[in-house]
Amino acid sequence: MSDRPFRVLGIQQIAVGGLDKQKLRRLWIDTLGLEPHGSYTSESENVDEDVAVMGAGATQVEVDLMQPVDPEKRPRVQDPPLNHVGLWIDDLRAAVDWLTEQGMRFTPGGIRTGAAGHDVCFIHPKGNDDFPLSGEGVLIELVQAPPEVIAAHRAPGSASG
Repeated sequence: MSDRPFRVLGIQQIAVGGLDKQKLRRLWIDTLGLEPHGSYTSESENVDEDVAVMGAGATQVEVDLMQPVDPEKRPRVQDPPLNHVGLWIDDLRAAVDWLTEQGMRFTPGGIRTGAAGHDVCFIHPKGNDDFPLSGEGVLIELVQAPPEVIAAHRAPGSASG
């Protein structure tokens, strides 16, 4: 797989879920000291989330604190409690095209604008007969890195990054 046309640059976010977002805020913001950064609600994604951040600038990492809009509906953002991991990708379109060719299964919806305003798509946690590669039980969000993140993660000693 050395012909991979993209690089994973770093962690963009982790998303944790529970039935009570206030309990998550108590832990991550009040107790651990992460900074509140915004909120996002989507009926279609069944999510009501607060975004907290750690670090600064291009290497800042989000921790999304999610509760379901309706605990009886899917997706169940609270199950599992570590909902997904987001990875910065230097060329999302190339990554999705290449990974699809390799047999990677993605969730429905394709590339779209995510809660933080970046283009995103999700690797499905389970493979199937048509697309056997998957997140092996973990939902993985691929996030298009903006130029400043790409520059901050440029490989040392590399002329092109």
